[in-house]
This record gives sequence, structure tokens and C-alpha cells, in this order.
Amino acid sequence: MDGDPVRNHTRSKRKPHESKKSKRLSKSQWMTLIAIGSVHFSGAICISLQAPFYPQEAESKGATATEYGLVFGSFEFVAFLCSPVIGKYMHWLGVKPTLNLGMVLAGISAILFGLLDLIMSHGWFISLSFLLRMTESLGSTSALVSAFAITAAVFPDSVATTFATLEVFYGLGYIVGPTLGGLIFSVGGYKLPFLVMGSTMFIAVLFVYIILPPIKNIDTSSSNVGIRDILKVPAVVIDSLSVVGTSISMGFLAATLEPHIREFELTPVSNGLMFIISGGTYAVTAPFIGRICDKWVYPKRVLSVGNILIILSYCIIGPLPYLPIPKTLEMCIFGLIIHGFGLACLMVPTFIDSISSAIAAGFPDDLTSYGLVSGLWSSSFALGAFVGPSVSGLLYDLVGFQYGTFFVIIIHSFLFVGITMFIIAEKKPNVPEQRIRLLSHIDLITSDEEGFKSEEDRFNKKMVGYGTITYETKE
Repeated sequence: MDGDPVRNHTRSKRKPHESKKSKRLSKSQWMTLIAIGSVHFSGAICISLQAPFYPQEAESKGATATEYGLVFGSFEFVAFLCSPVIGKYMHWLGVKPTLNLGMVLAGISAILFGLLDLIMSHGWFISLSFLLRMTESLGSTSALVSAFAITAAVFPDSVATTFATLEVFYGLGYIVGPTLGGLIFSVGGYKLPFLVMGSTMFIAVLFVYIILPPIKNIDTSSSNVGIRDILKVPAVVIDSLSVVGTSISMGFLAATLEPHIREFELTPVSNGLMFIISGGTYAVTAPFIGRICDKWVYPKRVLSVGNILIILSYCIIGPLPYLPIPKTLEMCIFGLIIHGFGLACLMVPTFIDSISSAIAAGFPDDLTSYGLVSGLWSSSFALGAFVGPSVSGLLYDLVGFQYGTFFVIIIHSFLFVGITMFIIAEKKPNVPEQRIRLLSHIDLITSDEEGFKSEEDRFNKKMVGYGTITYETKE
């Protein structure tokens, strides 16, 4: 099978001309990339679609910012609880069936969510909003966790670059969701955006089912490895906390940006466009950040830069009280652009760093670990995305948007200090993460004229001054 990662690694070490050829994606990998990209795209739309207009609909039914903030957050709360379980046990159903069935459930829930405007009772409206967001979350989470695991299994040579490329699809979904949602809302009212979204999900399910190649399933029933074991790796804990903080900053804006900019009296379409600025910037910059993490820069250093950018963005969007920054539409746009850069510097490095840190700590370099790390990553993201809109709605009611931004700024300040101290305290050399992951696949047979047994051997000697390196080969 062309997409078999272990075989590709072995083949890439045999001859120079074969090494160059093996770096190209096989047909199976291209099909997988397109299929998984569509999953990320539709998953982002699920999360972002209702941000520009649901708050107004909820307020018309008597809901407060705290209540509809919790509705936003319930999506992520379910994802937080379910992601680790799905990641560990998805082998029972199979990775591909889990992905397809999850998308079906998300599509059905989206359509039903669009019918909520028929309910006039405040109590029933909020209750059903919670229920449908939770079922939509269960479906979307199942699809995304499966997609993350497939990404790590099929693209072992360039996990960060591939992950970042797929995040372009996620960023595009964040763009299309509120933009198209605002446009369709202006044409057909509250129902139409959700009906279109649900129908599109069903088309995406058929598309993924047809073009996604079969994924070889493995039996992890005898494995005692779980989320608690991975959380014993300090580097993984740092990455997980970074994901939580990042999604808090995203969820904070998702729930309260619309009322914050309401004084500018934007049209529904323009209002939707405001929600794509951060996601659009993220989509454009994520592949470059992924390439940097794969090839040149230690991912945790990139995380430090990302935290600084998030802090700066909130100081501008608020603007932060006591700073001589005017609240204008132009400054909000500028702050959202910086926020997008910060997201790229935080979201992309965490996934590859978590995988490589787990592998370096002794976890198996196979779908077992990929599923666990995928579940943990998704769960961490979901936890922050639940806390973000939930707390932001409460803070907006109590102190307003400007003073509420202190919540996000303080979190990312602590993350910056913690990551910086972790980097300083690390005793191991900062070998690029791609090289760490390759070590478990290398089959060393012969040495070149300079005595190096592989490109990895030469690289590590150059970077960290190793002498003789002993590798364990996989049977």
C-alpha cells in the first residue's frame, strides 16, 4: 500500500533517487488529504455558522448573553467530555465509519437547529438549543478526532505541515460559516442558513465516503495506555494547556464580538465578514507556521510568540482599559488580524509537539497513540472553547467587553511565562520534532563515506553534537 507510513520510511532510506521520489504524496495520500480537508471545512462551519445572528434571535426570545453564551459553550463541553473516549475506542467501530457517522449526526442536528425560531417559549427555545448543540457537537467531534488520527497515521513525515494545511480548510470553514450564514440569513431568515448547512453536510458525507481510501484499523483492545498515561509527559501537558488557552480566546470572541461591534451598525453581511478576519488570517498563515515547525524552529518557541500576539490583539480589540487606544472599526479589524497570526502560532505547533513528545516518551508510533493524542488535543480545544463563550457571556453582562478582556490576557500571560520557563528548564536539545518522530521508523543498514548511517545521524551530529547514535528498528 502506497500510503503505508512504515514502508514509505524504509523505502526512503534505500537509494538517493528513491528518497527524493518518496517525498511526493501518493495518490492515496492526495485523496486522503482532500477528504480530511472537507471534514475540517464542514466542522468549522458547524461551530461558526450561527455566531453573527444567533445572539439576536436568542435575545428576541428573552435570552441573556449569559444564556446564549452557554449555548455556544455547550458544543465544546460535550466535545471536551467525548473526545478522549472517542480517541481511545474508535477502533471498535473503525476510524472511517466513526468519521462518516459523526458527519451524518452533525448534519441532522444543524437542520433541526434551524427550526428553533418556530418556538416562542423562552424556556423551550434555550433547552432545545442546548440539546441540539450537544448532538451536533457529538457528531462533529467524532468526525474531527477520526480526521486527526488519520492525518498522523498517513502523513508521518510532515505532520505539522499537513496538519497546518488541513487547518487552512478549517480556517476557510470559519470564513464561509459566518459570511455565508450572514448572507443567507439576510435573504431567507433564520432557518435557511441551517438548512443549507445540514444539506451540505450530507453531500460532504457522501464525498468523504467515496474518495477516502480504506484506513487499516488496528486492535488496541489489549492496550492499557490511556489519556492519564500521556498526561504524565510534561511537554504534552504544556501543549494541552496552550490549546485550552487558544480556544478560550476564540470562544470569547465568538460569543461577544457581535454585541461589542453592534454600535458600528454594520449590515448582516458586513457583520459576518468581521467574524472571518481572524480565521482568514489563520488560514493563510498556518501552512507557513507548520513548515517552520517541521523544518527549522522548536515548536514551543513558536508557542511563546503566539501568546504575545493574542495578548496584543485583545489589547487592541477591547481596547484594553487605561490604554490610549480608540475603539474604532479599523482598530478592531487590525486587532483581529493580529489574533489570526496568534492562532496560527499556537494551534499548529501543539499537535505535532504532542505527538512527538509522546513518541519520545516511549508511546508506540502507531494509530493507538495518534488516536489518544487526537482525542486529548480535541478535548483540550473543546474545554477552552466551552470556557471562552460561557465566561465571556457572563463577563459581558457584569463588566462589559473591555474589562472582560482581562480574563483572556491574564490566561495568555501565564501561558507565556510557563512555556518560557519550560524551555529554559528543558535539559534535552531542541531537535526538530519531525526528526524525533522519524527515529522510530529508521532501518539503518549501511554507512556513507563519512561514517554516517543516515541523514538523521548526520543531522543530529551537526545539531546537538551526538557521537554514535543507536536506533531501535521496528520489525
